[in-house]
Amino acid sequence: MTTPPKARRYHVSVSESVQPVTLRHGPRTEPPKAPTEGKDARLAKFLATGPVDDGFGDLNLNRPANAGPAEPDAAPSDAAPPDAAPSDAAPPMDAKMQEKLAAIHAEKLTDRQLRIARRIATLHKIDAASGEEAVLRLREKGIDPAHRNAVGSILSSEGSSAQAAPSPDAPALRPPPVPSIVPERAPGPRPALPSREDLTEEKRAAEIYRIQRDLARRRRRRLAMLSLRLLAFVLIPTMLVGWYYFRIATPLYATESQFQIQSADSGGGGGGLGAVLGGAGMATNQDAVAVQSYLTSRDAMLRLDAEHGFRRAFQDPAADVIKRLPADATNEATFSLYRNSVKIGYDPTEGVLNMEVIAPDPRLSEQFSRALISYAEDLVDALTARMRSDQMDGARETYEDAEAKMLAAQIRVQELQERLGVLDPVAESSVVMGQVSALEGQLTEKQLELGQLLANPRPVQSRVDAVRGDITRLRELIAETRLQLTQGSDTRSSLAAIGGELRVAEAELATRQEMLAAAAAQMEAARIEANKQVRYLSLSIAPIPPDEATYPKAFQNTLVAFLLFGGIYLMLSLTASILREQVST
Repeated sequence: MTTPPKARRYHVSVSESVQPVTLRHGPRTEPPKAPTEGKDARLAKFLATGPVDDGFGDLNLNRPANAGPAEPDAAPSDAAPPDAAPSDAAPPMDAKMQEKLAAIHAEKLTDRQLRIARRIATLHKIDAASGEEAVLRLREKGIDPAHRNAVGSILSSEGSSAQAAPSPDAPALRPPPVPSIVPERAPGPRPALPSREDLTEEKRAAEIYRIQRDLARRRRRRLAMLSLRLLAFVLIPTMLVGWYYFRIATPLYATESQFQIQSADSGGGGGGLGAVLGGAGMATNQDAVAVQSYLTSRDAMLRLDAEHGFRRAFQDPAADVIKRLPADATNEATFSLYRNSVKIGYDPTEGVLNMEVIAPDPRLSEQFSRALISYAEDLVDALTARMRSDQMDGARETYEDAEAKMLAAQIRVQELQERLGVLDPVAESSVVMGQVSALEGQLTEKQLELGQLLANPRPVQSRVDAVRGDITRLRELIAETRLQLTQGSDTRSSLAAIGGELRVAEAELATRQEMLAAAAAQMEAARIEANKQVRYLSLSIAPIPPDEATYPKAFQNTLVAFLLFGGIYLMLSLTASILREQVST
C-alpha cells in the first residue's frame, strides 16, 4: 500500500505570485511546426512531444552567487539602461539619517522583517535603498511594518494585480521589482514555471500528454514493485510450502475411535452419595476428564513406547526430516511429537471421548489406539477400586466384630446352662409352680374333709387326727417347694438366681444377634454401593486402520499458508504506510 504524493499549490504565472521576481528573457526554443489543417493537425497538436517552451526563456531564478545583500532592491535590467549617468545615483545621507538607521540596525530585526518592510514600502511607492531605510520611511509615515495588517495588505494587493493581468495578446507589462518574502536559498538550479501568456493550446495538450505518460509510468512502476513484493513475500513462500506438502511430506495414517465411561447404576436409582453422583453425571464427567489427562501425559507416552515402540515408529529413515525423530531423541521431543500424534477430545454434552491416533503405518495406528484404550480401562478401574475397597473393608470389619461377640454371648449362655443344670429357668419355675399348685389343691381338699369331720357331733378322733396330720404335712411340703424358687440348696442355686443369670446372658445373646443382623445388612448395602461405583469403558466406535493416508492435507495447508503469508504482508505494508505518512507529516 502506497500513499499518494501531496503537492503544494503553486501559481502558474509570475504575475499571480505574491513574490514577483525579475524576469530576464532570452532566446526561446520554438515548438515544432505541426500541420495546420484537418484531423491530423489536431492530433499532432495534441500529441506534440518536442521541445516545449516553458515561458521563461533562459531565465535563471537563482540568486547569483556574487550578489550582495542589496540585490532585491536592484531594478530590472530593462528598467535601468546600461548607459545611465552617474548623476542618477542616490545622494549621500546626512548624519541624522545615519543615526536613525543605526538605531534601527541596533533593534536587530530579522531578514524576514526587513524584506516585508521593503515590500510594504514598495506598495506605498516609497524608495528605500535598504531594509532599515524602508522601516524608517514607513515609521515616519505612521505605518508599522511588523503589524499583521501590513502583511495582509501585501497579499491582497498582489492578488488584485494578478487578476488584473493583461491578456496573452496584449504586450506584457512587467511588475515593479518587489523583494521576496520567501527566505533566501542557496544558489542552485530551480524549476522553471510556465507562463500563462505563452501557454498555447499545443503546449497545454503536450503538457497534459506528458503528465499522463508520467502518471502511467509511475503506475506501472508501482504495479511492478507491488508484483515483486507479492512474489517475494507471498507467492514464493507459498510455493515452497506447497512443494513440501505435495512432494516431500511423509503420508500419515489416522485411526479414529470413540468411547465413553459408564457406571453400573446408570439409571441414577438408589440413595446416598452414589445416587446423587450417578444421577447428575458428575462422577463420569470427572472420570472422563481424568482419562483424557492421563492419555495425553508423559506416563502414557512412556508406557506406549515401552510396550509398542512409539519412538521407534517415528525414527524410520523413510520419514521426512520434519517428522522424523533423531536417533538420540529426548523424552521431551518424543512427548511433543506424541501430543501432535494423539488427539483426544471430550464432549461434555454427550459424555463421549473422541480419540485420533496418527502413525506412519496404518497397522501401527490401530495398535497404538487399542493400547491406549486398554490403558484407559486400567485407569478407570484404579480410580474406583480404592473407594470400593474402603467401603467393603469397613462393612466387613463391622460384621466380623458383631459375629464374634454374638458367638461369645451364645457360649456364655451354654456354659450357664451346663453349670447350673437348668436348660430353661422359665420351664423349671413352671414345674415348681405346678407342684405347688397341686399341693395346695390337696391341702384344700384335706381342709374340707377336716371341716366335714368336725361338723359331725361325734367325729372319729382318729380320722380327725389323720386329716389334720395330712394338712400339716401338705403345708410343709408347699413351703419347701416354694423355697426352691427363691432359696438355693448346698448343691445348686435358687431358680430365681439361675433364671436371672440366664436371662442376662440370653438378652446379651439377643442383642448380639440383632447387631450381627444389622452388620450383615450394612455389608450387603456396602456391597451394592460398591457395585454402583464400578466404572467401565463402553466402546462406541472401534479403531479400524485406514486404507489411505489421512495427512498431510496438502491443498488445505497450502491455502492456509497463502492466507497466512498474505496477512503478514498486508500487516507489514499497512504498518510501513502509516509510519511513512507519520514521518512525511
